[in-house]
Amino acid sequence: MKLTQLSLRIRIFLSMILLVLIASVLIAVVTIYQYKEQTEEYNKGRLDRKEESVKAAINFWLNSSQNSYPLVTEKLAAIFKDKIYEISEIEKLEINIYDLEGNRVKSSHSGFVKSDAPDVLSDITLKKIANNFEHHYINTKTIKGNDFQSSYSYITDNKFKPIGILNLQYVQDNTVQDKDLEEFLVRMGFVYFLMFLIAIGLAYFISSYITRNIKAVTDKMRQTSLTKRNEKIILKNPSAEIFTLVNAYNNMVNELEESAVKLAKGEREQAWREMAKQVAHEIKNPLTPMRLTVQSFQRRFDANDPKIYDKINEYSKTLIQQIDTMSLIASAFSDFAKMPTQKCEALNVVEVVKHSIDIFSEDYISYFPKQEIIIAELDKTQLIRIMTNLVKNATHALEEVENKKIEVSVEQDNGNVIIVVADNGNGISDEDKERVFEPKFTTKSSGMGLGLPMVKNIVEAYNGTITFTTQLYKGTVFKIVLPKK
Repeated sequence: MKLTQLSLRIRIFLSMILLVLIASVLIAVVTIYQYKEQTEEYNKGRLDRKEESVKAAINFWLNSSQNSYPLVTEKLAAIFKDKIYEISEIEKLEINIYDLEGNRVKSSHSGFVKSDAPDVLSDITLKKIANNFEHHYINTKTIKGNDFQSSYSYITDNKFKPIGILNLQYVQDNTVQDKDLEEFLVRMGFVYFLMFLIAIGLAYFISSYITRNIKAVTDKMRQTSLTKRNEKIILKNPSAEIFTLVNAYNNMVNELEESAVKLAKGEREQAWREMAKQVAHEIKNPLTPMRLTVQSFQRRFDANDPKIYDKINEYSKTLIQQIDTMSLIASAFSDFAKMPTQKCEALNVVEVVKHSIDIFSEDYISYFPKQEIIIAELDKTQLIRIMTNLVKNATHALEEVENKKIEVSVEQDNGNVIIVVADNGNGISDEDKERVFEPKFTTKSSGMGLGLPMVKNIVEAYNGTITFTTQLYKGTVFKIVLPKK
């Protein structure tokens, strides 16, 4: 699911949690960075202090009476013959003395491990020492995971003339600081884990609190329907934005009710217009042959004709048939227009359905009741009308089928009566599926298309349902579910 598809409450919740996580990470990063800065400053300050201490000791030795050698470059090895070890031991540093050409002349390093200090200084190092205003240069490098700082500065005589180069080898030992940082991060991790749990609870509460009014508005909007009366939204102390949204919704409800009234009125008027057109059309159908019959009778009437009475009987029979057709049309529309009057009584649905099917003489109609007796409170006449229309439609669907078959079944389930009428006809096309229950819709060459709409009206009057499934050239199954009480 995309982020834009999430609800506002979830997005607020996730945003607050993400904010806490980002803050925790940033604080951890800043802490580590600050630690590194402080460690570097500490090591630099420590090296400066040691360098000052070593230089003070060297200057004191050079100018003391105990030093009998002249202060020249050539005597550096003799000057610091023993003193360099003493100073190195005191300061816990490796000390190297170079002449002005960069050649090492004396070192406090001893042991089998070779010193990391070069025997000869590079031209780059010499230039950096010479060109620096303070004649001081620090080189930092990492060897086997340890950081080493090499400090280079001039050794001067009592007239501040350079006679050599002093090199101090300083190893940065950050074990204590690293341990302190690790302990601090662990403690901070526990704190932020607790804060994270608290943040989840607060984020859930705050997001729910912020969006509760929006949820109420959303629930009301979901229930909004054009076919029923909609309730307005009333909230206590809503925010300005929610208040504007609620007012807009309430105004929409008012307009919707007005539109629904107008729409219902328009639909009723349109329905009656369509019904009037259908009635007029159906009545015109028998009127045309009646008119032709009368006109033919007028032209051919001869009082002296010996067969005049036979002709009058024939014309009368034709007129009576058309009048009967008009009467049937009027009755059909009358039955459809009015809501069926229910006269419920306890009856055996199995017997009533069987009686309805017995009206048809087709031998391909089969009846399969699942129980022998199913008692329900229904109107017998309306139940017969339902079955008659469904079976009649099924027989019409089999007109072009060779191996005709209609199966009717009845059963009861969970307090309902279930009636199924299945045929192996040509089925119903996709474009006709949604119009099956529309008045005046029919796929037959004759008929007014009121049978299934009338059945639907009767079934829905019982709070029942009528559905169907169909496959082209395989058949159709109509299913009716009626409450037993």
